[in-house]
Amino acid sequence: MDLNKFNQKANYHKAENEKFYKRLKQRPPKNLDEVFHKLHDEVFEEIDCLNCANCCKTTSPIFYERDIERAAKAVKMKPGDFFEKYLRMDEDNDAVLRSSPCPFLLPDNYCSIYENRPNACREYPHTNRKKMHQITELTFKNTMVCPAVLEITERLKAILP
Repeated sequence: MDLNKFNQKANYHKAENEKFYKRLKQRPPKNLDEVFHKLHDEVFEEIDCLNCANCCKTTSPIFYERDIERAAKAVKMKPGDFFEKYLRMDEDNDAVLRSSPCPFLLPDNYCSIYENRPNACREYPHTNRKKMHQITELTFKNTMVCPAVLEITERLKAILP
């Protein structure tokens, strides 16, 4: 995965994609979830996250209390110590990583706490959720982070011009 090429392509399509998702939010087609889920499955047959891990390199999931407890246990720490070492409160008062890339990302793009990763990581990039019209802003933002979301978006624009 060439992340430089991805970033160029994402930036090139940024304004167009933002406009597309605003329109989708205002007038979602009845079959939006079905189309998203089909494209999600198709694209993830072609894209291997381990060749990229851009989400782990550039963003932070929100850590809820149960995520903190699970991750802390995985690294044999008390939740409070885990929070002190790895997390901070952001401007929305959410617990997020202090730094990027994720401290649990290994050099081969595997996650050292994969079985105990936060729910937000488990669900990322959220393109197979129900009620996709409710997360169009998030999906647009993810076109700038995830090559799979950008590809899903390009295919979606061809289907829903």
